[in-house]
Amino acid sequence: MKRQVITVVSGLPRSGTSMMMSMLEAGGIPVLTDNLREPDEDNLKGYFEYEQVKQIEEDQSWLPQAEGKVVKLISALLKHLTPDYQYKIIFMRRRIEEILASQKRMLERRGEPTDTVPDDLMAQLFDNHIQEVQAWMESQPNIDYIEVDYNKALENPEEEIKRVNVFLDGDLDESEMMKIIEPRLYRQRK
Repeated sequence: MKRQVITVVSGLPRSGTSMMMSMLEAGGIPVLTDNLREPDEDNLKGYFEYEQVKQIEEDQSWLPQAEGKVVKLISALLKHLTPDYQYKIIFMRRRIEEILASQKRMLERRGEPTDTVPDDLMAQLFDNHIQEVQAWMESQPNIDYIEVDYNKALENPEEEIKRVNVFLDGDLDESEMMKIIEPRLYRQRK
């Protein structure tokens, strides 16, 4: 039996992964989510997470549930995707200063420390991580990926949505995806 492709939305935390998940759902792809993490001030439309994903290093038993769907997986966990599936990964990019500002704001709201690592060091660590993840994805014969720039998606959503639709074989409802883009939710501008 031929397995269906698993679509994955990934990227650094606060890079626009939840927005992309929402767009893909609106476009017609079922999402694998358990809705355990509810919307809050940092993600007003929700997180679109599936809790079991966080245990992928030890437990991949949930992967069959993701066939024909889209699932969110942070970039640090991508290397644990098993080789027996085909994956289409939408890798979200965002200006690093905005990611850092958004993370800092989220940590402040939670009452957690925000000054444990200087921004310039964190930016370098993130850049190194992204380069490693890109090299890994490019080396995997069962992975196709596209990078989507969060900032460009807000500035020129039609173009980015079309790119995503072509990447995912052209069956998405682009007009419904457009309705998800809300510039008012773009709060950490740099």
